[in-house]
Amino acid sequence: MGDPIAPSPQKGGRGKGARKKGPNRRKSADAATGGGASRENNAKQAPKFSHENRFGDQSGRGGWLGRTAYAALDLGTNNCRLLIARASNDGFTVVDAFSRVVRLGEGLASTGKMSEEAMDRAIEALSVCADKLKRRNVVLARSVATEACRQALNGTQFIERVKQETGIMLDVISPKEEARLAVMGCHALLEPGEGPALIFDIGGGSTELVLVSTDGIVPEILDWASVPWGVVSLTESEPLDGEDDAALADAYHRMRTKVSNAFAEFAARLPVGQGDHRLLGTSGTVTTLASVYLKLQSYDRKQIDGLHLPTSAMREISQTLAALPPSGRAKFPTIGHERSDLVVAGCAILETIFDIWPGERLGVADRGIREGILRALMASDAKRRGKRPA
Repeated sequence: MGDPIAPSPQKGGRGKGARKKGPNRRKSADAATGGGASRENNAKQAPKFSHENRFGDQSGRGGWLGRTAYAALDLGTNNCRLLIARASNDGFTVVDAFSRVVRLGEGLASTGKMSEEAMDRAIEALSVCADKLKRRNVVLARSVATEACRQALNGTQFIERVKQETGIMLDVISPKEEARLAVMGCHALLEPGEGPALIFDIGGGSTELVLVSTDGIVPEILDWASVPWGVVSLTESEPLDGEDDAALADAYHRMRTKVSNAFAEFAARLPVGQGDHRLLGTSGTVTTLASVYLKLQSYDRKQIDGLHLPTSAMREISQTLAALPPSGRAKFPTIGHERSDLVVAGCAILETIFDIWPGERLGVADRGIREGILRALMASDAKRRGKRPA
């Protein structure tokens, strides 16, 4: 048996045979326009301290669930993201959010450590998050850190510095927990279909791949893998030797080969010829490429989250971007200079995922770990108080 994904307060499981309530919120693209081996269970042990940070008034007044603020903070290799929400009848309502590129893993591949500059950027962003947690009177929060803090030799010292300077207690989660939370946060966007589905999260320092069964109300994890290649780590491991066509093609080929080798063990375990090969991606890579597909002048989450589009179109966009120098990629409004150096690594990972799981359509989720954390917090808090969330 695989691992079940814990039920969330958001209604409407998307398992086979589940009754759908309300309108179908999934969007088609047409409607919108209108080297490391995989790692299972070998993560370093996270430091042992309480990671459910409590803030504000915790009194059990009437209607407590709808007035209680919860928060989820995800410090990744590339980004620092915060989501603050209250429970509502259809899941939760976001009351505040924050996102900033911090590039915490910059230089990690070559030195084995997070740089002082990168840690300073992260601390600055986390200080903003800490202020929001206090101002929003958050009762229960969980703050997690992923690949950069798992791998860095100075990760433990950084975690302690964060605690001392911001009051935030970061939980360095395992790759398996990272995968579970991502699935929990976005699985509702899977298209109906037969057979298992592949959900993936292309991060800054790693990529998680999760094979799930949707035969029940709640998805069940059948298999999973994590490889240490994300957009930052892969970019730094295969730098450009020039900006001519040959150099660009060579760098992209090296990236694809490295990711393919890392996926090989997991790919060999995937079922052959079963079902519709459904795909759902949650990452900056898929949301950015989807915005390029839609030719958006500025990013619009409402048009992207829940979009389903042809994988052939995503391959074409990936290959187009890989053939451009960073200055050419930066001309796309939703890529810009901030993402122009990293986006091609994401394209290489995405195309390799299509190689091992050849689905015809890709679902795009602008949600993931933070949403998974929020659902878990709300469900566990309701259970502790002996009440069911709305």
